[in-house]
Amino acid sequence: MESGFGVQRRAGGVSPAVGASQRRRKVPPRVADYKLQVIIIGSRGVGKTSLMERFTDDTFCEACKSTVGVDFKIKTVELRGKKIRLQIWDTAGQERFNSITSAYYRGAKGIVLVYDITKQETFDDLPKWMKMIDKYASEDAELLLVGNKLDCESDRIISRQQAERFASRISGMRFCEASAKDNFNVDDMFLKLVDDILCKMPLEVPSKVLSNSILSLQPEPEIPPELPPSRIRCC
Repeated sequence: MESGFGVQRRAGGVSPAVGASQRRRKVPPRVADYKLQVIIIGSRGVGKTSLMERFTDDTFCEACKSTVGVDFKIKTVELRGKKIRLQIWDTAGQERFNSITSAYYRGAKGIVLVYDITKQETFDDLPKWMKMIDKYASEDAELLLVGNKLDCESDRIISRQQAERFASRISGMRFCEASAKDNFNVDDMFLKLVDDILCKMPLEVPSKVLSNSILSLQPEPEIPPELPPSRIRCC
């Protein structure tokens, strides 16, 4: 007796579903138009890692330990019709790591200088960090001053006006306040920094400067051999 549940097949014995799947082709991911290196600097405990992780992973660590040396994250964004691969370096705030972290200033297209609005000493350290920028960074690097921990407004010591006056004395430096904890202004500040960098880039890239369809503004930074294999992050 023939079963009433027989499956009809096309000539050649291939079902429509199988034939359709065989015809599908995976679309390769679009390659990045630009690769940009951004570094985050500032005194210990101002929230450099928290800003980086909020932007790249949308996470926040309430109680983390200090960064040893450097750490980094990758995030891809799209602006002005371009796909940009960001390599964001989080540097240690302690002076003993300056010899390691100084190497990362040279290739940076953007520098985020962070202070804590509730700690006077982190604001007083800003001239020291500017000396590092002047010594090691490219003159073309875009600068962004960030007053972090806006969620602690009741404990504020550094007024917005103080920071605005400081930023106004530095040619081309932008200023904003943010909160990594409340995720306030974090995405906006990074995207604005990237947009400022793109404003300096050519809109059309000659084919002869392309390598594997990716414009490599800087080579991928290497982890310095001085760094320990395990790195601790700060909040």
